Amino acid sequence: MTTSDFDFELPEELIASHPLDMRDSSRMLVVPGNKDKHIRDFLDYLQPGDVVVFNNSRVIPARFNAGGYEITLHTSESKNIWWGLCKKFNKIKIGDVLDLDDGTQIEILDKDDTSGLKIKFNCDDVFAVLNTVGKMPIPPYMKRDSDTDDRERYQTVYADPIGSMAAPTAGLHFTKDMLNEIENRGAKIVNITLHVGAGTWMPVKTEDLSQHKMHSEWGQITEDQAHIINSAKRVIAVGTTSLRLLESAATTKGIRPFCSTTDIFITPGYKFKVVDVLLTNFHLPKSTLFMLVSAFAGAPEMQNAYTHAIAEKYRFFSYGDCCLLFKKD
Repeated sequence: MTTSDFDFELPEELIASHPLDMRDSSRMLVVPGNKDKHIRDFLDYLQPGDVVVFNNSRVIPARFNAGGYEITLHTSESKNIWWGLCKKFNKIKIGDVLDLDDGTQIEILDKDDTSGLKIKFNCDDVFAVLNTVGKMPIPPYMKRDSDTDDRERYQTVYADPIGSMAAPTAGLHFTKDMLNEIENRGAKIVNITLHVGAGTWMPVKTEDLSQHKMHSEWGQITEDQAHIINSAKRVIAVGTTSLRLLESAATTKGIRPFCSTTDIFITPGYKFKVVDVLLTNFHLPKSTLFMLVSAFAGAPEMQNAYTHAIAEKYRFFSYGDCCLLFKKD
């Protein structure tokens, strides 16, 4: 298959630029069958013995202004040295020193056409500075600046370790009440961590999938978490980031503890080793994530599901609705 096989036309008005008033009011399309449900119906699909796996990574307010330039961080090289993308990349020179809104200075150490700017923060605590001057890095397809509401809504209610440049968006639909109800239904919850990179938004630009370079992301599954997951009746991944980490940690004998980076690229033909059910939002055309869900639930099935979702005016992408996918054998 080629990149063009994962294309589709999406009316711009179906791209959700803001969240709904209530997290748990989103619609949920169930595949196969294209059943129109709501996110709270997710609970009715649970069985005793299921393990529901969430990605608990917290989003960094990684977008900020420096000397008139908008920069969005995406990768940490060390405590004070980061890589970031900039809209006016060509105007910035190596060695430039730029001032942030709070007076903190950054120095441009290097430039790269793929990774952007290599930046050194002249401060003691980068996260404290970003908390003051940074904005939530909402995706570019929203075509707006982030606002104060995004500080809360572009973050899951269970977010804990800070490190993501984009939200694990399937988790945005869950409230604390829903989390409690999952366990009331006899299922267990496991919170693993995968720090999402900005590459999650990027379309595949090569027609030959084998030529695509996948972005790398850091993740962790502890020994105790691996034991719980391995004892599951079914493994339900909330979000493609959870699924990617689970499949990265898979062996022939189940999940192993994991603390490393992964650049796993899942396309049709991949044999899933761990995940049985996937809850995920609707993804961009020609994206690695649309390829992943096509591998999981079937490429014809997903094209058909997206055609149905467009006809029924589901809301797409990060602040949009979701779908519940069952693995195609």
